[in-house]
Amino acid sequence: MFDTHAHLDADEFAADLDGVIRRAEDAHLTGIVCPGVDARSSEKCLEIAARCPLVHAAVGIQPNSAAGAGCGDWDRIVELAARPRVVALGETGLDRYWDYTPFDVQQDYFDRHLRLAQERGLAVIVHCREAEADVLAMLGEAARRGPLRGVIHAFSGDGQFAESCLGLGMYISLAGTVTYRNKKFAALHAAAGRVPADRLLIETDSPYLVPHPLRGKQPRNEPALITHTVDRLAELRGADRTELIAHTAANARSLFGVS
Repeated sequence: MFDTHAHLDADEFAADLDGVIRRAEDAHLTGIVCPGVDARSSEKCLEIAARCPLVHAAVGIQPNSAAGAGCGDWDRIVELAARPRVVALGETGLDRYWDYTPFDVQQDYFDRHLRLAQERGLAVIVHCREAEADVLAMLGEAARRGPLRGVIHAFSGDGQFAESCLGLGMYISLAGTVTYRNKKFAALHAAAGRVPADRLLIETDSPYLVPHPLRGKQPRNEPALITHTVDRLAELRGADRTELIAHTAANARSLFGVS
């Protein structure tokens, strides 16, 4: 299994990161992408990747962190993007749920990430929360400039949004939310069942989105728990679990250019 999004640099993992990595290995994970949310976080992701062969880094400034970006932080991201073990730019994107960053500032930083990703031939990791139309507009503009590679992480939309993203060359990554049984996730469940096998990814978004049945019973998620997402996704798709794991891992290696 390949966890395409885990914030291993988060404070929740500071005391036992070695144990988290060991449990991921014991669960037969073959890769983890650790994405930055600001310049310092991106540096920490690189530090983790440098000492943990299982981990690859992504560098970027998340939309809810963009308002706090200091002078020189973007230049630092540009510099870090050229480092070994950096496989993507992000986490970037747009967010209308939280009000931490003015929307025009979010759009500016999203555009910077998209342009740099295209310039460097890197994948881009896209955060989208209640901003589907805005994300599609900016992805469409980027696609008109040239080839676009990336993933909508922790996908939470419906089938129409998924189809539009797929049409722009994006992958769809499912997280612990796909295991939730609430009726409000019905559209997500339906979309998860229809994503083509060659464009599907899985993630934990650790330490967030603890999967069912552990939700509410433990304070954090971690990569080893991706097995719950795999089981639920196989159920929703009527797919063989082993084949699903093989497809999603191969897709991750292809998107991020890792062996």
